[in-house]
Amino acid sequence: DVAWLRENHSGKLIAHFLNDAVLMREAVSRAITGIAKDFLTLLFLIGVMFYQDVWLTFIAIFVLPAVAVFVRQLARRMRKSVTHGMEETGNLSTMLAEALEGVRVVRAYGREDHEIDRVSHSINLRLEHIMRGVRARSAASPITEALTGIAIAAAIYYAGARAISGEMELNHFVAFLGAMMLAYQPLKSLATLSTALQEGLAAAARSFAVLDIAPKVKDEDTAEMRQISEGRIRFRDVSFSYGGGVPALRQIDFEIAPGETIALVGPSGAGKSTILNLIPRFYDVTEGAVEIDGHDVKQFTLQSLRAGMAVVTQEQFLFDDTIRANIAYGRQDATDAEIERAARAADAHNFISLLRDGYDTIVGESGLKLSGGQRQRIAIARAMLKDAPILLLDEATSALDTESERLVQAALDKLLRGRTALVIAHRLSTVMNADRIHVMVDGRIVETGTHAQLLMQDGVYARLCRTQFDMGDQATDSAQRSAQPVTLH
Repeated sequence: DVAWLRENHSGKLIAHFLNDAVLMREAVSRAITGIAKDFLTLLFLIGVMFYQDVWLTFIAIFVLPAVAVFVRQLARRMRKSVTHGMEETGNLSTMLAEALEGVRVVRAYGREDHEIDRVSHSINLRLEHIMRGVRARSAASPITEALTGIAIAAAIYYAGARAISGEMELNHFVAFLGAMMLAYQPLKSLATLSTALQEGLAAAARSFAVLDIAPKVKDEDTAEMRQISEGRIRFRDVSFSYGGGVPALRQIDFEIAPGETIALVGPSGAGKSTILNLIPRFYDVTEGAVEIDGHDVKQFTLQSLRAGMAVVTQEQFLFDDTIRANIAYGRQDATDAEIERAARAADAHNFISLLRDGYDTIVGESGLKLSGGQRQRIAIARAMLKDAPILLLDEATSALDTESERLVQAALDKLLRGRTALVIAHRLSTVMNADRIHVMVDGRIVETGTHAQLLMQDGVYARLCRTQFDMGDQATDSAQRSAQPVTLH
């Protein structure tokens, strides 16, 4: 669920999957072997003791309730320590991931010592919780030994007295004593097993707590497998807020005709990306409805809804796999020829062919072996190969240099042809040719029209244009002055 992942650290989730699964497996293995061997052995030996002498057996096992109480208390302490230790493991995983991903920032600002202190503090906390659990587990054995020692001494004293007085035959005394001594080891093992199992129980509790979280966005009971044909999008009086807080969108109402390109512009935080996220149901609307081809998006299954869309964002994610696999991610059955055609259309084939391994080049974690422009063109090729009727572009060129932006924009122009498109952009030069532009401020659409119409209105859009283009003119003039030769006198 996108909303849940937005609120939770990835490091903790990874710890859930890796550490907790191992602990649960070990706990189940211990439980099966321990119960199958020790419990059945103990039960059989107690039966032998009862057969030899009932009252003597009651004397021998009178400490069992006390052992159970102590073991239960130790198990609670153990489980509490293990739970805190697991939480700290998740925090440590998050810190390490942040430090490694942000290593350039850490070094640039000279914060190595700060990060070392953070990680060291987390490691020490985790070690402290682990040691508490170890102490609780270690206490189970001596307590069990002390209590069973008292019981054995009492039983031997009573049985010996009876044997000496002739009330108990010697062979019964020896048989009882042997069974009682043999019962000591499985009893000790079961007491230790009870505390050891707390790791697995704590891990299971955490895992099931995550699994039991109901996704906020899921297929409705009335949802059907539908194919998006025309690609007509309609927002009907849509309002939305994250987690019930301040509304991010207020009464949004507009329509995108099939094959039409609509642009959303406005300051940061105006709600542009939120509108885009509502179309593939990354989130559900708070009020109103989003419709595609006349059907509420909730009437589509999530799979069929998203199958008809392609998304290209500012920071496009690439998997640590080959370029070929990344382009074909949305169409696993694509042929090599189709992958190459998509790459050519996205102006990516030329740089791919210059790489030593070509389309079989591994792009590295998050595609970091490639430049920003190269990653974006691969993302566009991926969208082209999917050939979906609806295209969602979220600031696809804002982080690129001028040359990369020119190449990516040319690829985007090809991608937009014949598709219903919603484009979000800060650089207004990239949306001037849109069929219609919606200007957003504070979650509302305040202006609508073509580029020329909005300039004539002399409103928010016109001010944004003047600001951006004036800055561009100033940068151009400055560059031209810098390029002029300097005359020395």
